[in-house]
Amino acid sequence: MSHEKVETNIGLMVVLIILVISVGGLIEIVPLFFLKQTTEPVEGLTPYTSLQLAGRTVYVKEGCYGCHSQMIRPFRAETERYGHYSLAGEFIYDRPFQWGSKRTGPDLQRVGARYSDDWHELHLTNPRLVVPESNMPGYPWLKDNLLDGELAAERMRVLRMLNTPYTDEDIANAASEVEGKTEMDALIAYLQVLGTHVSTRR
Repeated sequence: MSHEKVETNIGLMVVLIILVISVGGLIEIVPLFFLKQTTEPVEGLTPYTSLQLAGRTVYVKEGCYGCHSQMIRPFRAETERYGHYSLAGEFIYDRPFQWGSKRTGPDLQRVGARYSDDWHELHLTNPRLVVPESNMPGYPWLKDNLLDGELAAERMRVLRMLNTPYTDEDIANAASEVEGKTEMDALIAYLQVLGTHVSTRR
């Protein structure tokens, strides 16, 4: 089959493009479903608590993913700066993933337990108090916004329908766990758990 015949017959070209993309997709994607390391959680990984889940919602609502990625690539420059490269099994309970592709700020995949809660609160209130060269905006209003317990339980119910292993007890306790907590508390709880299930550091 000559190039001229393909290039002058748009219908044939569309069929061949679809065929090539389909075969390539099958070769690249299907094997991933049979690799245990991509479908099983890393050892010790548990679903987010009600408070952490609320914090993840705040993270998405405030657009933190626009400047921070949560995906450390397996390159020396990345692992030396951020820590162990990301593993597929760390993201089993993330819907949607927060991998991101832009780093105006640092990658947050291994930020969990690196700083105290007080540091995070200062940083989120006014980033320049702890990082003078930061161009990140402050989020002081998060301290004034209380969490909704019913919404916290509903989030867990929806995620359970998507196979996140929340128990009836988890859902029943969701409202009491976030009672009196602010969006700031929740966001800090979320940040403090990121990447803590992979202990190997580089």
